[in-house]
Amino acid sequence: MTSLLGLAVLAVTLAGPALAFVPIGGGGSTHVSITGTAMLQKVMETCKAVAADNGYDFNPTGNSPEEIVQACLGPTATGDVSGAKFHSALQEIYMQNGLVDRDFVNSAPHHFNSEAFLEGRSLITEGVAAIKANIRNENFQAARETLGKILHTLQDFYSHSNWVELGHKEPYLSLIRQDLPIENIADISTPTCSDCAGGTCGNQILSNILNQGKLTSGYMGIFSNAKPSGKCSHGGPSDLTSLAVPRGGIHKDERRTDNQENHDAAVNVATAATLQLLEDIRLAAGDNDFLRMLGIARSSVVCFVIDTTGSMSDDIEEARKVVYEIIDSKKGTQDEPSEYILVPFNDPKFGPVTKTVDPEIMKMEISKLKAQGGGDEPEMCYSGIQLALTTAPSYSNIYVFTDASAKDANLKDTLIALIRTTKSTVNFFMTNLRRRRRSTRGGTFNDYKDLALASGGQAIQVTKGELPQATDIILDTSTSALVTVLQQDRNPGKPDTFSFSLDDSLKNITIYITGTSISFTLKNPAGVTQSSSQTTGALATIKPVGNLWRSSLNADRATGTWQINITSNNPYTVKVTGQSTIAFIYDFVEKFEGPHPGYSVLTGRPQEGQPANLMLPVMGRKGPSSLKIKEVSLITVSSSGSTNATISDMGNGVILATVPLVPKEEFVVRVKGIDTVSNTEFQRQSTTQMSVSKVNIQATVSSSMEPGKVFTLPFSVFTNGAGGQYKINARNDRDFSMTYPSSLSLIPGQYTNATLTITPPAGTISGTDVTLTLDASLGSDSNYVVLRLSVLEKITDFYPPLCEIISVQVACPDDLSQCHSSAWELVANLTDGNGTGIDSVKLQQGNGNLTEVNHGDPAQYRYNASCCSQVVEIVAVDKIGNVGKCYHSIERSASAPAERLSVLVMLSLLFSVFIVRPN
Repeated sequence: MTSLLGLAVLAVTLAGPALAFVPIGGGGSTHVSITGTAMLQKVMETCKAVAADNGYDFNPTGNSPEEIVQACLGPTATGDVSGAKFHSALQEIYMQNGLVDRDFVNSAPHHFNSEAFLEGRSLITEGVAAIKANIRNENFQAARETLGKILHTLQDFYSHSNWVELGHKEPYLSLIRQDLPIENIADISTPTCSDCAGGTCGNQILSNILNQGKLTSGYMGIFSNAKPSGKCSHGGPSDLTSLAVPRGGIHKDERRTDNQENHDAAVNVATAATLQLLEDIRLAAGDNDFLRMLGIARSSVVCFVIDTTGSMSDDIEEARKVVYEIIDSKKGTQDEPSEYILVPFNDPKFGPVTKTVDPEIMKMEISKLKAQGGGDEPEMCYSGIQLALTTAPSYSNIYVFTDASAKDANLKDTLIALIRTTKSTVNFFMTNLRRRRRSTRGGTFNDYKDLALASGGQAIQVTKGELPQATDIILDTSTSALVTVLQQDRNPGKPDTFSFSLDDSLKNITIYITGTSISFTLKNPAGVTQSSSQTTGALATIKPVGNLWRSSLNADRATGTWQINITSNNPYTVKVTGQSTIAFIYDFVEKFEGPHPGYSVLTGRPQEGQPANLMLPVMGRKGPSSLKIKEVSLITVSSSGSTNATISDMGNGVILATVPLVPKEEFVVRVKGIDTVSNTEFQRQSTTQMSVSKVNIQATVSSSMEPGKVFTLPFSVFTNGAGGQYKINARNDRDFSMTYPSSLSLIPGQYTNATLTITPPAGTISGTDVTLTLDASLGSDSNYVVLRLSVLEKITDFYPPLCEIISVQVACPDDLSQCHSSAWELVANLTDGNGTGIDSVKLQQGNGNLTEVNHGDPAQYRYNASCCSQVVEIVAVDKIGNVGKCYHSIERSASAPAERLSVLVMLSLLFSVFIVRPN
């Protein structure tokens, strides 16, 4: 299907298949609209099922992401919840979907071109196996990236083959089931199309191909017009084979006058196929993990990175108290964290990672931490932070407790790359300031300040006695719907005035100023002021601790333009945050050409001296219609200078912003507009600082890795700056063995190609994800690419569990109004045969009770239900993630007498779904 200009549009998801954007290359439905329509439907179905299981109704007040997430999480939690994770998750899926048109433009299997049906099916089934393994290991980002890619391939089957011309209106199940055959493929010597001199003809496929039900697809040639004799072409200006007889093309990517019916049919079946694949993943993963993969969760993730050396006893105790307070005070509210992550470190060890959604497990793990060892100051702090950044989801807040410098300071550039890629915020709590000296073996506390500043976090220096007061910032920021209104720094320091707008939606507004020898004055829109010497005043409650001033604005604060006047000649930072569902996410994007042009997420930093494009989904309180965007700009954090973008409203709150030149200094993104719910002006800023580079790295992950086998990753490096010998560096968070060139000789304006190899150990667990950071540098100029790779064991079990219904006993009355007083029973055997073994059995439909009555192979289950619940569906999932279903309905036999049991069993066999393995 056609690539979409935006590719990053949750708006299409929420608005259905209507065209909110004009795709490059033609009209019609797109991969994004198809994926979005199916995603929204499946999310709604899953949320409804979760609500029913937990005893509440799923009734969203509207179709905005915030309203959907709020309704899905349930009515018991109070307060605002952000839809940013939902946006971000779908953004990743859409972008990876679109990248198939860039990275695999000439690969027939990725598009089901050139009759590559078996190869295309392998891409899908191997991808589904990787997704299920990733979800089992809670590697949700890796799962989303693979999902986007395989959905593109799946959807292309219906556009590029003759499936709909053969009269099929349902998805081809064999595409997602390796155990089912793909039948009746036209062989290479069989002509399939007639000639179309004009290039677009209504029906080129030969009648005998249609009559015999043979499967074919168009051949595609970007660099050559060669194709087997008599074969169909894909078609279009980029397909050179379309000029070779038989000319023309059979693709249905775009709606044209000659193919409207087939295009619409392809869209409908592709949407149904997308739903079918999503349902298979949902059944294997379970409803809760399926929703977590799609970002349906509260936005806060609590992630602690804690130094456990001997001098850290007080710090560990304080971290423990904060965790307990977060768990106890936020339980049952929208601010209850969706996940807890703990990474301890000392020297020479770091980790292991504890990652859990269970607060009691987090309490238990942090209670086990003990301060011991150390004494030589530098610790493995950066390795601990690296683990946190690669484990926590994007846009997380990470809290680091340490009293020593970093021994592994060589990881600093890697951390900067990970921060910019994940857009996570790192906050440091640094105690025992007598140890701020530079270590000959590591970095300094100033390096921690640099990392905090780059991420938009705080570097708080306190004594151990002051630490309990400083940790209020953790309670502030471990909240749902956290947004940044203003973020600036001055180094060297100078007196300055900072203005910012507060809108009606903002709550719990806090101002953080870090630095030494500072005084400041707050001023509200009415001209009322309060100085930093007034700890309690008309505007705020101000608390100084260490190098941090924390000012909490009073609840009755005024909307409009506020000011902070800061007096200091020392370096300082200022940041204003609050809680609001008005927010935005963004990516720098670059245009790519080809048969289906589009935009892809820019890897690394944007190019110096070049214009740039940003894609920004913007979220309002009542969906995109409740916002009017007035300005998108890049703000230099050290001077408040701005570069305004030309904005194109792509519809439904998605903005394409173009800047003529990216600032050379570190910058953040700022959005201003009107909240139409309250008619007040708002402003929001991104937290992560970005900068430009003259270097660019390109790398594409084409498949999963296999345990114990060498994986080769090609990459290319380009510079529009100085030529020379560029240093190459690569790191991965699993410490897998790698080989790569230590340097590359670059000629300006030309790409230089190289390869990296990485080898996961033979015992690596299937579903493990690896974060690989690759960077190139010359002097002070550098750039990076961050890639996620999955390790997947070779799949040999493609067969789902089997279900055999043994007996059905029904004694239901003729009058269904009396159904409550009667019941029916079903007994079924479940087995995985010679497969990997059944991992889980659950009741997917039915209001009765499912119990295991005989454990073993086969396992026997009994289902009992009231006659009011007449349908049952049992789902069995094996250890690989293959899904088997057992369905039965008594609707046809509700009035039958109980003695007709043998007939009812026969009917159950007729109306149940059985999965039969070949012998």
